[in-house]
Amino acid sequence: MAAPERFRARRSLWIALVLSILVHAAWSLWPAEPPKSADDVVLSATLTEMPVPPAAGAKTAESKPRPKPKRVVPVAPAEPPATEASLPANESMPALAPDPALATDKPLAQVAPEALAPPTPGKTLPPRLDLAYKVFLGTQGFLIGEATYRFEHHGNEYRIATVAQARGLAALFFRGQGKIESTGLITVDGLQPHEFAVERGSSDKREVAHFDWDAGLVTLHDNTMLPLEAPSFDPMTLMWQAYFTPPEAPVQTLNVVTTRRVVNYTVAREGNETITWPQGEIETERWHRKSDDGRIDAYFWLAPQMHYVLVKMRVSQTSRGTLEALLDTIRVDEPTGE
Repeated sequence: MAAPERFRARRSLWIALVLSILVHAAWSLWPAEPPKSADDVVLSATLTEMPVPPAAGAKTAESKPRPKPKRVVPVAPAEPPATEASLPANESMPALAPDPALATDKPLAQVAPEALAPPTPGKTLPPRLDLAYKVFLGTQGFLIGEATYRFEHHGNEYRIATVAQARGLAALFFRGQGKIESTGLITVDGLQPHEFAVERGSSDKREVAHFDWDAGLVTLHDNTMLPLEAPSFDPMTLMWQAYFTPPEAPVQTLNVVTTRRVVNYTVAREGNETITWPQGEIETERWHRKSDDGRIDAYFWLAPQMHYVLVKMRVSQTSRGTLEALLDTIRVDEPTGE
């Protein structure tokens, strides 16, 4: 009787061991969702209007020699103004009659309270802001996706990146899905990109264009070096440029740099147009660009009352037909107090 009991005990131990191994194996191989990056988290607080752009930094990144100090030349002190005591006896200072319009017995605080009140600070651009667009196929509102672009800034440095995977609006510039990012400086002339990167589906397919403004050269992903002349932007900074430097001339000529080429753009202001977006109706300026070969027609709607943010965009005659993008929401990651 002792032998069968020992066999049953040993068998129970083996079963427990096998079960333990299976449990640990299942636990270690169970598919777990990877942690989200900062670009995967959508901001929550919603704005109804665009805040004021952040202060610009230096005009360019070029290093300029400091001007030599000027030699100080002593200057004789100016003669003091004539007073009634210093005038001749037969002359006197003219009497100044009080202005009846200014005569009042009220204290200054009641006459001009706004002059004594502290200035009200304006709403400035928060450290992070998302522009979320709805993307449509054609002009009949057939929704095909969304595209969210995040603007971050610290000091005079900026970063623009797609949130999660780029869809819809990114297809206006690139085929397929991926991540798009631009980094550079905020200057008095707007955004000055230093690096533009595209991940076409995965990180091992990353392409980068480098901007060397001191040397006047841009290096594409295949190490091709081309002349870099202002004004030049990548597709991401082009979306934000009018926000920082509103267009003045009715015709704008600029260069658009991608990771593979440099294209010269000429856009013209065609007129004003009222369009409807989720916050209501808004007055916009409609800008038009047609490619030299006539294959691509692009329209851009900028809203002056929202600091010329890109509210709507349409690209026609592409390999995917006509695509439209309409601004849906403006989001930040902090309470707005509205």
